Amino acid sequence: MYKFAIVLLSAVLFAIVLARPAEEEAAARAAVTTTTTPATILKQVDVTNPDGSYNNSYETSNGIKVENAGYLKKIVVPKQESTDGQVIEEHEELVLVQTGLYSYSDPEGNIITLRYVADENGFQPQGDHLPVPPA
Repeated sequence: MYKFAIVLLSAVLFAIVLARPAEEEAAARAAVTTTTTPATILKQVDVTNPDGSYNNSYETSNGIKVENAGYLKKIVVPKQESTDGQVIEEHEELVLVQTGLYSYSDPEGNIITLRYVADENGFQPQGDHLPVPPA
């Protein structure tokens, strides 16, 4: 019984010793102050139409720019077979198509711009900063 108590006490003390540096590191991170100036919104547009389409954008005082537009599009889903072997006939579905961009300045002062389309083919980003797949 005494051996079990000693092993248990040793394990608890060992866990406390291991956890202590993480607590000190977290406290040090919390003490770090940031010099970031809060941004203000300079321009904002938010339009939602009765047909479900929308357009929104904003620009901030620190150079961030965001634009986003969306609409519903009918697509034809071809005849297919489900995982349990049932045949699903060709039919129409509505999908949300979103297009947009966002841009900001990186720490070196370069403007980073990402344009995108998200539709039935997935998310398709474009930007000079993105890696290019090998040909």
